[in-house]
Amino acid sequence: MWKRDEAVKPTSGPGTSTGSAVQSQLGGSPSASQPEPRQHGREVVNIGKSVVIKGELSGSEDLTIEGQVEGKIELKENVLTIGPNGKIKAQVFAKALIVQGEVHGNISATEKVEIRDGGSVDGDIISPRVAIADGAHFRGSVDMQRKGAPQPAVQPRSASAAPAQAQTPAAQVAQPAAR
Repeated sequence: MWKRDEAVKPTSGPGTSTGSAVQSQLGGSPSASQPEPRQHGREVVNIGKSVVIKGELSGSEDLTIEGQVEGKIELKENVLTIGPNGKIKAQVFAKALIVQGEVHGNISATEKVEIRDGGSVDGDIISPRVAIADGAHFRGSVDMQRKGAPQPAVQPRSASAAPAQAQTPAAQVAQPAAR
């Protein structure tokens, strides 16, 4: 008979994926060239500690970075995880971002940004949800825009311009009356 509970539980700690445990129970063996599937059926690609990338990085898969990236990272429909050894000097655009290493640059996420214990972000964050754990480092600003909400930078300029024009004729009328 099957031991279903053992297949679901991680066997060696927090870094173990449930996909490899289930795969080994079904008789398959994970190969080094094949990325392990995530719980939601998505594949995760890993960039190792010794890898250095300079330039633009984009893709349509979830990504974990343990190495160094300088430039621009675009994963607008996917989750980006910066591992504990990851060092990023880039603008980051992702669906969700999990930071355990270092990020120097502005971040834009459509769902959430999570800075975990030991993680560091030096830059501005735009995301509807932001979580900063105890022991994390953050220096910058946070703009928690809601989905579908208009850009706040556009509205205040037009709203402030209209009253200024309305005040100008009133001020001109007030000046001759004061004389």
